[in-house]
Amino acid sequence: MTSTAVNSKTDNKKRSSTEKSIDRSFIWLTRILAYAVAGILLWIAIQVGLQAIPAIKEFGWSFLSGSAWNPPEKQYAILPMIYGTVVSSLIALLIAFPVGVACAIVLSENFLPKSVRRTLVFLVELLAAIPSVVYGLWGIYVLIPFLKPIGSWLHDNLGWIPLFSTQYVGPGMLPAGIILSIMILPLITAIARDSLASLPPDLRSGSYAVGSTRWQTIFSVLIPAAFSGIIGGTMLALGRALGETMAATLVIGNSNNLNFSVLAPANTIASLMANQFSEASGLQRQSLMYAGLILFAITLIINILAELIIQKVKKY
Repeated sequence: MTSTAVNSKTDNKKRSSTEKSIDRSFIWLTRILAYAVAGILLWIAIQVGLQAIPAIKEFGWSFLSGSAWNPPEKQYAILPMIYGTVVSSLIALLIAFPVGVACAIVLSENFLPKSVRRTLVFLVELLAAIPSVVYGLWGIYVLIPFLKPIGSWLHDNLGWIPLFSTQYVGPGMLPAGIILSIMILPLITAIARDSLASLPPDLRSGSYAVGSTRWQTIFSVLIPAAFSGIIGGTMLALGRALGETMAATLVIGNSNNLNFSVLAPANTIASLMANQFSEASGLQRQSLMYAGLILFAITLIINILAELIIQKVKKY
């Protein structure tokens, strides 16, 4: 019996040593992969920045505050494109976030039969598989005509507000924002649903045990517990909206003039690069690389702010 016990302890020690070795190897592997991702991002930023140096020296900070983009005169500035990029993405987020979280709640809780939920999950995720150019063509032939009476009504009745101060002409900020909202909806829904579904069952049962209703449990317990995952999915979707090219190019109007009305044609940094990069050379190409560097910085800043928000919420 004593010999058996000693052998058992020896086997347990060997097994424990092997498990610790595997854990250390896994930790180092994940660290290497994380550093590799950071290295790739840094390498991309450096390469884009090096090619943008002549434009940075030529225009400096005025590149961000000016409105002229005139290749024949060698005048380049991207304030209207920055505005179009940010505003179209915010419109998309304002529409897609509440809809996406609502869909995630319905698909993660027992509101519907399992077969119906499975079908709805498939249909929502199918939206992510549709090519962006298809969204753009749908926007041209379906969405823009559909929005015409709505845009006309907004201008006629709320034209005193700068956001609706221009006539609805078709392609513009509003159609682009709606198209982008449809494109980012699957990301928000899928990640928010996974975050809610992965919560421990004890949270639900504990909330019900103290007398909370289903909706109180959802809004007071489940959503706060899954908040970091929901915000992470939202920021991922926002990054998709900021960098979307083809769909936005087809419906936003590609106007390089600064206009605060969402009914007017506009432009984004990604659309500007898609339209001009293939034919650009010299200072124009370098200015486009400068614009790409600015888009990279905008995305980075937004993700840093999102991480700060998540960390602040976790403290409470």
